[in-house]
Amino acid sequence: MAIEHLLLQSGDRLLIIGIGTGADLPLLPEKVGVIGIDLSPVMLRQARKKTVRTSAEVQLIVADAANLPLKTGEFDRVLLALILSVIPDPQACLAEVTRVTLPDCKIVVLDKFLHSENPTFLRRLANVVIRLFGTDINRKLESMLVGSPFVIVSRKPAAFGRAYEVIELRHESCTAR
Repeated sequence: MAIEHLLLQSGDRLLIIGIGTGADLPLLPEKVGVIGIDLSPVMLRQARKKTVRTSAEVQLIVADAANLPLKTGEFDRVLLALILSVIPDPQACLAEVTRVTLPDCKIVVLDKFLHSENPTFLRRLANVVIRLFGTDINRKLESMLVGSPFVIVSRKPAAFGRAYEVIELRHESCTAR
């Protein structure tokens, strides 16, 4: 669903931050230039195996989402799938996304975020255990976007009711058109 929402076309330059094992790679259309970033070399070894099942041009790089070794203004599409809820500094990641994207870039987020002002007691308690697995179910996307040029264009439920969503972000200068 997130890949479909990117509306990828031949020639697009796609950045996938937190590509993990590369599960999305076989879903990509041909002639899309893809750079997949992950902090884990082990994950990227798994992703590399999936590059043979795509006709997209894929390059995989071990890198930190908060310090991308990429050129400024290089991408017109970004996929952030299940990454903003796990990385230590999501604002730093979004600052890097701002730097490496073109102003009219389409950014699609697939993740789980807190929708209320404060988590319930049960959700806070569950998060203590869930954080042991590396994710935080009490992060708010709106808080992450403070200070960034991105605005939410759309939010669509993706799984488990509204627990997971596909969210489109755009640079605020592009939403006024």
